Amino acid sequence: MSRPSHDVTGQSESAFGRVINNFEETAIAVILGLMTLLTFINVVLRYVFNSSLIWGLEVVLILFAWLVIFGVSYCVKVTAHLGVDVVINLLNPSGRKVMALLSGLCCILYGIMLFKGSWDYWAPFAALQPTEGRWFPLGFTEGVRDRAFYVTDQVPMLEIFRWLEPLINYGEEYEKLPRVIPYFILPFGTALLLFRFVQATLGVLRGSRESLIVSHEAEDAVAEAAALNKD
Repeated sequence: MSRPSHDVTGQSESAFGRVINNFEETAIAVILGLMTLLTFINVVLRYVFNSSLIWGLEVVLILFAWLVIFGVSYCVKVTAHLGVDVVINLLNPSGRKVMALLSGLCCILYGIMLFKGSWDYWAPFAALQPTEGRWFPLGFTEGVRDRAFYVTDQVPMLEIFRWLEPLINYGEEYEKLPRVIPYFILPFGTALLLFRFVQATLGVLRGSRESLIVSHEAEDAVAEAAALNKD
């Protein structure tokens, strides 16, 4: 029987949590690598061969958006988000835990609304229906015109996504990459963020973490390192 491992924050982690964590770290590393590679190739092409990848800048912009959204959820995982804790630090440990739990519940509610909004924006591009309700999903709206025919400006269509043509584009060929693919990060990333909010709140409840924001221990470590460098 396998035992839960511990992540970089010292919290015990289930097998599912390890899979998600490894996926996030791998995705962030791959995206950074692709951005660097494409930018380097474009610079060489421009200054050496007087040419360029016409779709390179758009792909880098898409990758950067994916990187930011992945980074938001990953920073919740490793407790890297900044926050104001001047008042919270005046409370006793029990009071700080209660405030952290309230913050976690607020974040979960925010994550639910953010996921709803991202789904409602992405769904028409996938020939799906957005949800009803202003704040929380109350079913699906019928008769919303799909936007599956919307494509990117310059990114060429990849053969591995041709199966989307009969599925959402009525069999019509895509000349450029459909926007449903880069926009997929919206519902996926917000679902991941919601998962991280739930995970962090449960961590506070179980006592494996103190808050959802970075503690002053990091600031103290930076100050100590700066003092050592001066010496």
